[in-house]
Amino acid sequence: MEKTDIKSLDYDELKDFFVSIGEKPFRAKQVYQWIHEKQADGFEEMTNLSKNLREKLAETCEYTCLENVQTLVSELDGTRKYLFRLSDGYVVESVLMRYQHGNSVCISTQVGCRMGCRFCASTIGGKTRDLTAGEMLDQIYRIQKDIGERVSNLVMMGTGEPLDNYDNAVKFIRMLSDEHGLNISQRNITLSTCGIVPRMRQLADEGFQITLALSLHAPNQEKRKALLPIAGKYEIHEAVDACRYYYEKTGRRITFEYSLVGGQNDSKEDAKQLYELIHGINCHVNLIPVNPVKERSYVQSERKVIVEFKNKLENCGINVTIRREMGRDIGGACGQLRKSYMDKEKKE
Repeated sequence: MEKTDIKSLDYDELKDFFVSIGEKPFRAKQVYQWIHEKQADGFEEMTNLSKNLREKLAETCEYTCLENVQTLVSELDGTRKYLFRLSDGYVVESVLMRYQHGNSVCISTQVGCRMGCRFCASTIGGKTRDLTAGEMLDQIYRIQKDIGERVSNLVMMGTGEPLDNYDNAVKFIRMLSDEHGLNISQRNITLSTCGIVPRMRQLADEGFQITLALSLHAPNQEKRKALLPIAGKYEIHEAVDACRYYYEKTGRRITFEYSLVGGQNDSKEDAKQLYELIHGINCHVNLIPVNPVKERSYVQSERKVIVEFKNKLENCGINVTIRREMGRDIGGACGQLRKSYMDKEKKE
């Protein structure tokens, strides 16, 4: 008999589950609190349940509990990078970043990624499988237990494309912001996508108040197609129009992620074309000095070029920031820790 993934059941589903195994619905509230508020490591910790019920749950349910394989701590800014092992042996990574406004965690949504973005380490080796809602949640729970502090902000920007794992990602957002669980405000949740247009529009219709971030990375179709294979399926204006639709439906300001690659997309003409592409949208441009990846030939733009690019956009009335580089001394970019761990395992 296939076991029920209990950590991925939302509150209503958990009530239905208890009824299905001949238990009272009120048990759902008790167990949901143990899983998502107290973040128990297993059924044996649920002391207000009878021994018989705990044994029944252990027999019928799978209880997701990630194993912390490795933690790297930046000496520069205190950023913590985690490598977690899943129940089937695969590994994923998560990052904790400390800001004045609170603790922010960047989680992975897939094991690997099939989007193929040229400058990203996450996509080397392709996608292995999707993560469940419970596996996404448990990345946060493990980190909270490790630091003994609450996480207040969440970014779906680690390994994987969230909209390529749409149903689990949406369920995760609902459970994360549910009053019975961590109850993180949806306004403190950001989902980053490389631009799966139909899913972006579907997300706009979910009724969420999360921030949508589009990995744009180029000012025109030709350059975007060279950096992001997804642009071969969804043209750049389609992706930007989907952002307009998202803003119209939600009222939430759009974030455009723009990785600056030396000599590729960082000229004054690129900045001019970027303005022409996105002007009129209530948006914020996040300029990202690209992280060098040894398997790729892309290099980071010079600081002077980055500042000139920012000034050009600001002079046109676009809201711009240059992303603060967190955890650079510990390989803070997506996929780097997982990739180095897998390479080491292969050699051994």
